[in-house]
Amino acid sequence: MICALASGVSEIANFSSALDCASTLNCLQQLGISIEQSADKVIIEGRNEFTEPTAALDCGNSGSTMRILAGVLASTGFNTELIGDESLSSRPMQRIIQPLELMGARIKSVSGKPPLRITGSDHPTPISYKLPVASAQVKSAVLFCGLKANGRTEVIETVKSRDHTERLFNGFGVAVNDAGLSVQLDGPARFRGGNIIVPGDISSAAYFIAGAALLPGSELIINGVGLNPTRSSFLTVLNSWGANIKISDVHSERNETVGTVTVLGGISTGASQADRTIDKDLIPSLIDELPLLAVVGTQVSGGIEIRDAAELRHKESDRLSATARNLIAMGAELEEKDDGLIIGGPAKLKGARLDSFGDHRIAMSFAIAGLLADGPSELDGPECVEISFPEFFSILQRVTK
Repeated sequence: MICALASGVSEIANFSSALDCASTLNCLQQLGISIEQSADKVIIEGRNEFTEPTAALDCGNSGSTMRILAGVLASTGFNTELIGDESLSSRPMQRIIQPLELMGARIKSVSGKPPLRITGSDHPTPISYKLPVASAQVKSAVLFCGLKANGRTEVIETVKSRDHTERLFNGFGVAVNDAGLSVQLDGPARFRGGNIIVPGDISSAAYFIAGAALLPGSELIINGVGLNPTRSSFLTVLNSWGANIKISDVHSERNETVGTVTVLGGISTGASQADRTIDKDLIPSLIDELPLLAVVGTQVSGGIEIRDAAELRHKESDRLSATARNLIAMGAELEEKDDGLIIGGPAKLKGARLDSFGDHRIAMSFAIAGLLADGPSELDGPECVEISFPEFFSILQRVTK
């Protein structure tokens, strides 16, 4: 989206094959953006103004596409409609509707859920907006809309959320002041196009990192992994639980931290109760990895507790319920709370029939759980991993023996 709005031509290398990313490209092409794609490279010719689309923009399963693109479209002078699949159509959008309407857009929805019918404003109003829920997607939507506003747009957070947008805005020539929990942008502003190598996704790497850590005798090295401080809490948590994970070759790519992750198998005992509790301060930086951490938690002495994670009930599936049901099927002891899970450990998991619930992160988490279990496990609906990581199972087969 940044490159589509930038001046000049940009080349994006190591572009993901995920369906979510394809949904974004398709939407941008409908908005008049010229895109060439080959293998893992994308070349985008930026434009200052989009073309009004002739049909609804299909965001597929991608909440990031819908929420952030809504911010872009809120600052256009035409009407657009954003639609998605059945799962996306059940996800809450009122959290972006409220600030974008304060900025001058008009957005119609179905009880705060997709489809979204957006009438943009050519001259959005700059606002100072305090996020009621920690959300990098909402923050990003407001900042993208603020590019066309005449004045300062500010987003105030109660807990620091992922900051890829702020870093990449600065990396592509738009100054964003990130002062702790206040993020500020002075508009109008426009990006300068350029080349970028996208770092490997830490949320995708996490499954292999966890698998290697849980299996004694393993050794795994992953190069070129994104180590953004708002994303790498996963590694910090695993190390606090007794995993042996090292970071090396740290460098920067367009303001994003990148490095090599080395994992030696085996988890030691002795993590404190505080280390084994994941709550509000950590939740925003671990939101995608929580089902996987629940799996790892079954092998931690004393078990773990996840709190303040009610947001997981509004993802591609109810991830708290899905995680609990699959872990119970594998013989784990746990208690499901409204906003989290209390998981006993260490537990001897047994092979079981598992359900992906059509959710890519549940599918990948329980593929890793299956590596630990006594006996075979069968996973229903594994094809959903194509949403974020089509190569997951082929890579898993390659790195396991």
